[in-house]
Amino acid sequence: MIRILLADDHPVVREGLRAMLDAEDDLDVVGEASSGPQAEAQAAVLLPDIVLMDLRMPGGGGVDSIVRMTAAGLPCRVIVLTTYETDGDILRAVEAGAAGYLLKDLARGELADAVRAAARGETVLAPTVAARLVDHLRTRPERPHLSDRETAVLRLVAEGCTNAEIGRRLFIGESTVKTHLLRSFAKLGVDDRTAAVTSAMRLGLL
Repeated sequence: MIRILLADDHPVVREGLRAMLDAEDDLDVVGEASSGPQAEAQAAVLLPDIVLMDLRMPGGGGVDSIVRMTAAGLPCRVIVLTTYETDGDILRAVEAGAAGYLLKDLARGELADAVRAAARGETVLAPTVAARLVDHLRTRPERPHLSDRETAVLRLVAEGCTNAEIGRRLFIGESTVKTHLLRSFAKLGVDDRTAAVTSAMRLGLL
């Protein structure tokens, strides 16, 4: 059985997904969450094979949760299931470690097959999403270089540490931590902590 956790802030969506997936003999919905943090907590306890994650939820979710679950080493594979397909959303989700990016207009059989493929270790993408990723790969910039200290700071950010905690761990001042972060942002072409971590992971810098 493939064990699945649903993360969506709309109860009617979760109910529909549960009905669709539980109708398959080899799929079992083992839990539900209405936000990213709830999904993270349940994934740590239930250890599902697959998490179907909505991208935008009140209370947090989507990319930030994928980053934290990946950094925590949870064995589940996360498939984004959303109505949004902008380049920024797609790239951030894939860079964060998502095993797939699907849109909510797919049929029951397509969803079930995608879950099975992800459980086998494959990447599952909606056709329009795949096309956007190919376009991005064709035009992506040269890989930047991060210093050892900048890399160390970003690793601790990925673990969920605050600037103060990073300073204590690395024996540097909080202002120095901020300086390293700002330099990392500039090199990676991003403007926040989450984007810096996901970009660095995608580029193999972490």
